[in-house]
Amino acid sequence: MRKRLQIVTGHYGSGKTEYAVNLALALAKEETHLALADLDIVNPYFRSYEQARRLEQAGIRVIVTSCGGAADIPAINPAVMSLFQDAAWRGVLDIGGDPIGARVLARFAPQLHPEDFDLLYVLNANRPETRDLERALAYMRGIEKECLQQVTGIVNNTHLCGETTLEEILKGARLAGELSRAAGIPIVCHAVEERFAPKAARLLHEPVFPMNIYMKKPWEITTCEEE
Repeated sequence: MRKRLQIVTGHYGSGKTEYAVNLALALAKEETHLALADLDIVNPYFRSYEQARRLEQAGIRVIVTSCGGAADIPAINPAVMSLFQDAAWRGVLDIGGDPIGARVLARFAPQLHPEDFDLLYVLNANRPETRDLERALAYMRGIEKECLQQVTGIVNNTHLCGETTLEEILKGARLAGELSRAAGIPIVCHAVEERFAPKAARLLHEPVFPMNIYMKKPWEITTCEEE
């Protein structure tokens, strides 16, 4: 069973926000009190609040940074505290994708101390900064140092956007396995596009988490999607 709070982090471009949005939508099918908190106050692009309408239509409460996500202002919405104060709520927290961005979580260290939560490290083996074991481990340790918490699980989300292949996913699975053994942290799942899920599930030992692609570049969004 998943812990009450799912905190998602990872390098910029790892697909951590895509995973956070898909995870929240999946959990919403089972949970009645679910919130997604966008705590990425460093990167103004590909933010989970961009999917607020989709999330809210699924019954998910969306908590964004100050100014409702309309400006890149490094301030935290006080509503985040409700996720720690009211155990009736389950939450997905999307935090900054680098060690500096992860510092926001350090603000909540006192609240997290007694909490039941997972800190998930989303890994993309195609990012230069996390393309091998040494770099991936160092990056993860940097995040842990800044957020004052330890990663509890690894999510392999290796992709090349529209050019992703099954071979790329398997490459990421191998790196995730190396990282898991080196750090003593389990692989939670392999997050893959739905079209790859059946084959990936037959080839991988750990759970496969099928995803839809919601986080698109502005020029990829059609008029119909905007309406």
